[in-house]
Amino acid sequence: MAKKYDTISQKKVFSNPYWEYLLESYMFPDGSIGDYHYVRTNGSVMIIPQTSDNKFVLTKQFRYLNKKFSWEFPGGGIKKDTDSLKNARQELQEETGYFSDNLIKIGIFNPFNGVTDEICNVYLAKNLILSEAMPDNSEEFEIAVFSKQEIELMIRTNEIWDGMTLAVWSIFQFSEFNLEK
Repeated sequence: MAKKYDTISQKKVFSNPYWEYLLESYMFPDGSIGDYHYVRTNGSVMIIPQTSDNKFVLTKQFRYLNKKFSWEFPGGGIKKDTDSLKNARQELQEETGYFSDNLIKIGIFNPFNGVTDEICNVYLAKNLILSEAMPDNSEEFEIAVFSKQEIELMIRTNEIWDGMTLAVWSIFQFSEFNLEK
């Protein structure tokens, strides 16, 4: 039977408002000691904005590390001293210009469990009201609306390649809120 590893020590290497980079020493089941580098976060949110005609709002942004553009559902890291629902409302407004008073939590996942302890909270946003996008100074978005079939084609052709968007879409596909199951 698998056993938990015991933490021996922990050192914070770097931090910012969204995450900390930690180095821990821990004991393997055989008694030897190893080092584990990882990112600790406050968590994150991803939102699936669904329009009244059952289409979905995605954003396109440049992803610096991959040097290419990415179609994604809106989302972001949870800021300290806030909760996931409040953060989801804020990210939806900032990135798409939509507001919703009907955000439904449909799941959670860890985007990279060997590297981060992050838990991403997934929300479905209905009753969308268009206002104005308010991205922060490090963000620039193109906003578009797609049908379910268009999103599935974009996934098959690797036009949607963002792992968190793929995970969120999978959670939605298997949720009770997907009317086309």
